[in-house]
Amino acid sequence: MNTELLRFSTAGSVDDGKSTLIGRLLYDSKSIFEDQYDAIKTASEKRGEEGVNFALLTDGLKAEREQGITIDVAYRYFSTPKRKFIIADTPGHIQYTRNMVTGSSTANVALILVDARHGIVEQTRRHAIISSLLQIPHLVICINKMDLVEYAQEVYESIRQEFEQFAAKLVVQDVSFIPISALKGDNVVDRSNNMPWYEGATLLYYLENVHIGSDHNFIDTRFPVQYVIRPYSDDFHDYRGYAGRVAGGILKKGDSVMVLPSGFTSTIDKIDTADGEIPEAFPPMSVTLLLKDDIDISRGDMIVRESNKPEVSQDIELRICWFNERPLQLRGKYEIRHTTQTARCIIQEVQYKMDVNTLHRNLEDKEIRMNDIARISIRTTKPLFVDAYSKNRITGSVLLVDEGTNETVAAGMVI
Repeated sequence: MNTELLRFSTAGSVDDGKSTLIGRLLYDSKSIFEDQYDAIKTASEKRGEEGVNFALLTDGLKAEREQGITIDVAYRYFSTPKRKFIIADTPGHIQYTRNMVTGSSTANVALILVDARHGIVEQTRRHAIISSLLQIPHLVICINKMDLVEYAQEVYESIRQEFEQFAAKLVVQDVSFIPISALKGDNVVDRSNNMPWYEGATLLYYLENVHIGSDHNFIDTRFPVQYVIRPYSDDFHDYRGYAGRVAGGILKKGDSVMVLPSGFTSTIDKIDTADGEIPEAFPPMSVTLLLKDDIDISRGDMIVRESNKPEVSQDIELRICWFNERPLQLRGKYEIRHTTQTARCIIQEVQYKMDVNTLHRNLEDKEIRMNDIARISIRTTKPLFVDAYSKNRITGSVLLVDEGTNETVAAGMVI
């Protein structure tokens, strides 16, 4: 049975309980083995802690366990009968903004934790802004440590109202609020008896039931070709298939399509998968397309509809998050990776640097260092087939790579 996959990220200020929440979610949903539980129980006892420290399930680096903080993005997988889940536990410090961007870039849902004692803090705003920039479709504000404020409804209501006022300035489609105690397990998997005033869903119920089917773009057909399949065998003598992942739209047998950059048109003759032929394909399926006409198609080409093409351009405006310790070089040359295409580009202009705490645009200081978010203009050596990131998160995203060191220096979103 094919169960739907939901990706979600967790973010929040330091010590807000992100790792504890994930550990509690895994434990209460019976997604960890007994030996794993015994190991963290023993580790908790050695550290002289009361009870079991569930944060040890996700804090994998030695430095993280010593400091009790998350530094790198920790990925965890679990499933329930309703859904499969991939969790990205992202760090809270300002110096790890880049890690939050990479961890959240593919998420359907962002969980932002708020300490009930401290309310909305600078990090809460920063993570909400980044979630908005990444256009994560669903935002859940988990008001944690309710046990430390005696499960008071007025504390929850106050934080909810403050965040709603702030979120009015952001582009956020769907915001939900859940009062929880990750340590005690209130409203994580099981409904809390301590908060009878809260009538909403528990966190796991929300994650299992939130509608993510419309998070993909099913209107604009985009199929970046990843590989050309030619078996060269007697059984498949004339087989020529174009393998890739559907980035947008719905492809059906018999549909008329166009190939970029050549502009040649053809008709879909067949759609193959590892399990055999299927009548239609849609995001995020990986399939092989066979066309009726023999057209010269290779990796990096894109199959689209003749009446609905992406922008084909060498001059592109990007919003980037800079990942590298070496600052951005104006007029510098970088390799750019977009869908299945690779090209070279030059950074023509830094338009402004964004303050991720206030959304203020700094037009004076244009030196872009690690973790900075900025708007830039680039020119590529060959045309790319791009959509605005707001339209399609796959065809609207790029990576910049240092050609000398092969390090990924920035992630970019097409404006």
